[in-house]
Amino acid sequence: MEQEGPISYARTFVRLLPALLLAAGACYDYLTPSQFSAAPLFTAAPLVAAPLYSRRGTVLTGVATVLVVLAVHLRLGIVLEVDAVTETVTVVTVAVLAVLINLLVRRSSERLASQREIAEAAQRAVLPGPAGRIGGFDIAVRYEAAQADAFIGGDLYAVQDSPHGVRMIVGDVRGKGMGAVAAVAIVIGAFREAAEQETTLEAVAQRLERALAREATRRDSVEAFEGFTTAVLAELPHGDGVVRIVNRGHPPPLLLHTDGRVRALPARDPALPLGMGDLGTWPDRGEEYGFPGGATLLLYTDGLSEARDRHGRFYDPEARLAGRAQEPGALLAALVGEARRHSGGFLTDDLALLAVRRPL
Repeated sequence: MEQEGPISYARTFVRLLPALLLAAGACYDYLTPSQFSAAPLFTAAPLVAAPLYSRRGTVLTGVATVLVVLAVHLRLGIVLEVDAVTETVTVVTVAVLAVLINLLVRRSSERLASQREIAEAAQRAVLPGPAGRIGGFDIAVRYEAAQADAFIGGDLYAVQDSPHGVRMIVGDVRGKGMGAVAAVAIVIGAFREAAEQETTLEAVAQRLERALAREATRRDSVEAFEGFTTAVLAELPHGDGVVRIVNRGHPPPLLLHTDGRVRALPARDPALPLGMGDLGTWPDRGEEYGFPGGATLLLYTDGLSEARDRHGRFYDPEARLAGRAQEPGALLAALVGEARRHSGGFLTDDLALLAVRRPL
């Protein structure tokens, strides 16, 4: 919030810059001998306006610039002198070019807006936001892309109610770009099907492993064969005050109690990430922890825990979570804001957060 004032003032100054250039040019031409020219200031005004203003605003700026130049020349009585005519023709030419530049900028902006709409639609299709309440639990998710104007990357989340309890996953696909997005779609699609059909959380993890293995055999790129996904799966059985966890090489979930205590839930038997089954077979072992009423479970990707400040210090979600008493949505918004401030306003990696609270 501290940066809003300076940023707002800077934007106001930039939008006023064409008018300031005109005023400065008029004063310079009027107050200096005729052999001095303010043509650079006059030509800059419409060029600055082109990417900032609408087409109408750019045209009006160009017309105003030409009129100011003619008014100064009339006042000095040099309208028909060679230098004055040259300056006028130059300003008219630049004003026309500014209108053309404005047209190109507007078309590019429209294409960018269209691409953003497509990206938003892709995010909603691949990572739809879950309902705020599922199976009696309060749910909130948050996705933050590190890349400017990006809406989806390699991080993922999903929540699925099933006959066996509310099941959820948070994961991080190795790699970037459309390959990572495709892997996200595969993992989430396989998870939703397996969460509904498999009787154990360990079996769900094995279904995801097989889905990634099948996809790897269909692809020819090196990235597809070397890719893997770290993930943590959680299950909240109906009617039981427990949470079951299967961790595949992912940061451990955090459990926030009503008294403000925070407990990490690390895997006692570490397992390889999903997609690395060809390196060996280790049986998944789910671990069970108490999940009392009022407590909040936080699942997150390493984009949160690996956010660094200017001194290289990592953001510590376990320490920052202690003492919180916020509902899941507000909690995630606060954590994201703190992580951004900790890293100087720029995240180096995407992050996905999922918070679930058991009602009292």
